[in-house]
Formats: sequence, structure tokens, C-alpha cells
Amino acid sequence: MDRPPPSVLSASLQRRAKGLRLSVGFILARRFTLCAFANFVDVLRLAADEGDRSRHILCDWKILSRNSAAIPSSSGIAIQPDEQLGDPTRFDYIVVVGGLVDEIDGFDSEYVAYLRKAAALGVPLVGVCTGAFLLHSAGVLAGYKCCVSWFHHRDFLDQFDGLDPVSDQIFIVDRDRLTCSGGASSAHLAAYLVDKHVGRAQASKSLHIMIIDEALTGEKAQPGAMLDYRTDDPIVLRALLITQQNIETPLSVADIAQRMGKSKRQLERRFKTALGVSPQAAFMDIRLSLARHMLESSAKSITMIAVECGFCDSSHMSRMFRRRFGCSPLESRHALANGRAVASAACD
Repeated sequence: MDRPPPSVLSASLQRRAKGLRLSVGFILARRFTLCAFANFVDVLRLAADEGDRSRHILCDWKILSRNSAAIPSSSGIAIQPDEQLGDPTRFDYIVVVGGLVDEIDGFDSEYVAYLRKAAALGVPLVGVCTGAFLLHSAGVLAGYKCCVSWFHHRDFLDQFDGLDPVSDQIFIVDRDRLTCSGGASSAHLAAYLVDKHVGRAQASKSLHIMIIDEALTGEKAQPGAMLDYRTDDPIVLRALLITQQNIETPLSVADIAQRMGKSKRQLERRFKTALGVSPQAAFMDIRLSLARHMLESSAKSITMIAVECGFCDSSHMSRMFRRRFGCSPLESRHALANGRAVASAACD
């Protein structure tokens, strides 16, 4: 990251003189994601003291709010803030923990003003889970790369024009903006900060106590939904996730390779070595697996499923589906319905 401005650097040096190496202020969105917050703050807690005594020695953290009211999480558990908004330079980082996508518009104007002030003063900002949505809505993410969960990739595109969020990495550090996909990746982003400011030993200690084997770098691919392929090759896994995130408008192998900074031939060799199949075959399998899942779990028409899975029409999907599964999409749906009926009768 770039060198901080003098005001931020002076505040940071004062904290270091007291033995405090990392100070974090949290802003929790209404109905924030408790897991993402807990993973992040527990890495700080475990790194802050010897053993498991939880004293704020090497690390400090405060939950900030515009008032003293408890902040409800999406699970219903509420967190009491430590103090009201003040001078953001008191902290090395301001971390915004997002919550439900449908409630992003409810982010209070006082928080928006605070984040803009922090940005103007050069305080690094962190978006956790849908925190990237909130940073962008506050106008402090323009010109930066950001990371969002694959689960919210389409939501981000629908809400914010002109940005291309990254959904195939667990976190991204772009100068003084840091964003992560939430969940377990929150622990890894926190460990990155502990490693940077406190020490690698403290970062490793925190993760090990949390039964996380090792710290992962931001380039580690996010785990996606319905990937039948299992591989440790990060290039192959990222290519599979990019395909999954662009199901409706499939990208060619050449396009995906270019997006990843690889040649088409390099990507084909990686797939052959890791999975024993070509990228084209794997990408088609992902689309067909999604189509079968939608046939089994929704009442959508076969035509609609074909469109949402990136096929030019239902006939094309039906041909590929029969070649892959040995039956037509309609036959697959009927077989599932008959199987449920038999199971129901057996339980009577």
C-alpha cells in the first residue's frame, strides 16, 4: 500500500510508542453478517495477547456507531457498540462489515460521511462480506479493485454500474482499500493485517487456535457452488469459478485465459494435467450440472433454464443434456417427480 499521509502516520506512531501495533475500528451494518465479523475480530483477539487471555496489548479494536443502540446481526444476535464515531485517524483501519444485500440502501448518512472523512484523511478502508457494497455506495471505492462473494457477484453488477468486481479470490488488497468475500476469508484478511503489523508468528497462532491450517493469500480462489471438479491447481479452480460466474453469457476459453493473464494453450495444459479433461468439456459440464440442479429444484420452464445456463435455445441444451446424462431435461424432471411420489408412498 502507499505511504500514509502525515496525520495518519503521526497517529500510528503514537500508538506504536504505547506498544500497540494494530488498531481497528469496526462499523457494523444493520443486520451484518455475524460470522464474517467474528472471524475477523477473533484473529485480532488471539494475536493481541499471549495465550488466550484476550487483553488488548498488541492489537486493539472498537465497534463504532452513530449512537449507543445495539446493532442487530442477520442472525438476530445484537452487538453493543463501544463508542460513537469520532476521529478516524485513531485507527490503522476502518472495517465495514456488510449484511443483507436487500438492506444496503439503508446505510446511514452519518456512516457515509465518516467513511468519506476517513478516506480524505488517508485511513485505509476495509470491506468485509457485502462491506464492498457499502464502501462503493459511500463513494470511496471508485478506481479500486474490489472483492465480493461469488454468491453476490450478480447483485453487485445489478446495483453498481461501471465496476467489475472480482469474485474468484478470497480477498484483494488494492492500495488503501481492502475487501474480502466474507465467511472464512475474513479470518485470512485479518491474518494478513496481523502479519503485516504485528508479526507472522502471531498471525499463524491466531489461525491455528481457530483450527485453520494456514494463512491463505488473497489470490486463493473462492469455493464456489456446485463444482463437481476437485483440484488444488489455483489456475484451474479460478477458471472454473469465472465460468460459473458468467453462466448466462459464457466466455470462451481464450477469453478466460486472457482474463487470467494466461494463454489458451497454457490453460488447456493445466486442465489436462489437473482434471484430465479440456476446459471446454469442464465448462460445459458446469452449465449442464446447473441446468439439472434447476430442473430438480425449481418450476422454471426448460426454455428459461436454457437461457439462464447460457444455451442459445432449449434444443441446444437438450442435445447436450442427453449426451451428458443419457436422458432429456424433461425426462429428468419427470423421473425426479416420480421418484418423489414413490418415496412419499413408501412413507405412508
